[in-house]
Amino acid sequence: MCAFIGLGNMGYPMAGHLAAAGHEVRVFNRTEAVAERWGRQHSGTVAATPAEASGGAEFVFTCVGADDDLREVVLGDSGALGMMAARSVLVDHTTASADVARELAELCAERGVGWLDAPISGGQAGANNGVLTVMCGGEPAHFEAARPVIGAYSSATTLMGPAGSGQLTKMVNQILCAGAVQGAAEALAFGERAGLDMEKVLAAVTKGAAGSWYLQNRGHTMVADEFDFGFAVDWMVKDLGLVADAAVDLGAPIPLVELCRRYTQATAAAGENRLDATAIIRRYREQP
Repeated sequence: MCAFIGLGNMGYPMAGHLAAAGHEVRVFNRTEAVAERWGRQHSGTVAATPAEASGGAEFVFTCVGADDDLREVVLGDSGALGMMAARSVLVDHTTASADVARELAELCAERGVGWLDAPISGGQAGANNGVLTVMCGGEPAHFEAARPVIGAYSSATTLMGPAGSGQLTKMVNQILCAGAVQGAAEALAFGERAGLDMEKVLAAVTKGAAGSWYLQNRGHTMVADEFDFGFAVDWMVKDLGLVADAAVDLGAPIPLVELCRRYTQATAAAGENRLDATAIIRRYREQP
């Protein structure tokens, strides 16, 4: 039996893929109406608390917002860990800090529970289509036990190293995404200033060495000033904050991340925090 805690844009379809793959699934979500809707659409049951969802589960999956949310659903008064049996495995898909991953890994070990920090990449489309990339930190035995189950919604699942390694790999991923978003915004805004036909520009550059996922999938919407979808500015601000904190600990230079943070923070301050992160192009357009 599997428990899935957190039915946001990513968790909702991920839990659905588990049910479709034949797993017995029990779900919890803080917004009860969302969990009830999931229960009507899928073969599974709805629990009132994370603890209730986790009782008797061989695998407990979490996918929530940030470190504090994760601690609440795992360690709170009705948290999942208190009901997890020895030899069960907690798989956390939240994009969180490496510090909280290591903290929870230790607490799980004290109870004989396995742990994987397993942040995901691929966006909502990847979740909907069951083709996410999963980057895991934890013990090999726990990874091998969980990998076939994670396969219900992933196309690539890799063990990166001990606890915290999954989150650090996701930070690498987000640095690369930040560079792609910033580069696309700056380049397209430059082309607009030059008076170029931007649809022709996109047709030319996406086929060459400058092509990227963001240009291919977001270039046309950036040119059209359409951003009501995708990976929200708020989440990019949060993720780059995690990178910045880790960079201090590591002594790693991150000038590109610092630039993208300024643009995403300014976009959030403009009230565009729920738009796709590519909305940062508007900051270029505003400059005289």
